[in-house]
Amino acid sequence: MLKKLVPVLLLFLLAGCAGGNWGWYVVDPTTPSGYNNVRFLLTGLGHTVLLSLTAILISVVVGLLVALPGLSENRYLRGFNRVYVEFVRAVPILVLILWVYYGLPQLMGIAIGVFWAGVIALALSDSAFEAEIFRAGIQSIDRGQYEASHSISLNYADTMRFVILPQAIRRILPALGNQLVYMLKMSSLVSVIGMQELTRKANELVVTEYRPLEIYTVLVLEYLVLILIVSAMVRWLERRMQSDVRN
Repeated sequence: MLKKLVPVLLLFLLAGCAGGNWGWYVVDPTTPSGYNNVRFLLTGLGHTVLLSLTAILISVVVGLLVALPGLSENRYLRGFNRVYVEFVRAVPILVLILWVYYGLPQLMGIAIGVFWAGVIALALSDSAFEAEIFRAGIQSIDRGQYEASHSISLNYADTMRFVILPQAIRRILPALGNQLVYMLKMSSLVSVIGMQELTRKANELVVTEYRPLEIYTVLVLEYLVLILIVSAMVRWLERRMQSDVRN
């Protein structure tokens, strides 16, 4: 991960040392004002991570619940799966965020905060993709696994819980990791409704400092480091699960 970061950091360092109308002092942590600005930008990190993790956990559960009807022999259950997936995937995530935040409270008659509006919108949008990932993973399991489970008198729920899903999750883990990275990036869109995450903090600082290039460069680095860390964790988990299978 460090090898990937070094060229990028060197590029920005050289750009800061070059001539021209650069204002890297606004994000220079060696100066009091620059340190305060960087610290202000980083205060949005916790909201970004919490928002993304909460949304991905909900979307995984909803995605699994939507995927199971798509595997049914009942055409109405399969129809529900297809309608849900196609409808949710067709709605742009930014539009869904705005609709949940401004429209859902009018329908339900209750107020929804920016955090939960963002979570609901991100989870709904991602659940359709999670459903397809789970459906493909479950369908990739050999039919003999179902027959073996039936032969030892396991019901459908126990077959899924103890036999099919553990194998399917190992196969779809890279795709689930990609969705977590996707969720981290899409969480930046929640800034449009006032969520105080990384992008919102950067936008607010730009308004006061009038240095969009320098501030958004730091924002790019924040997302880069965060996503590289998440990607490394997903790869570690993949290796761990593969080693458990071999043992």
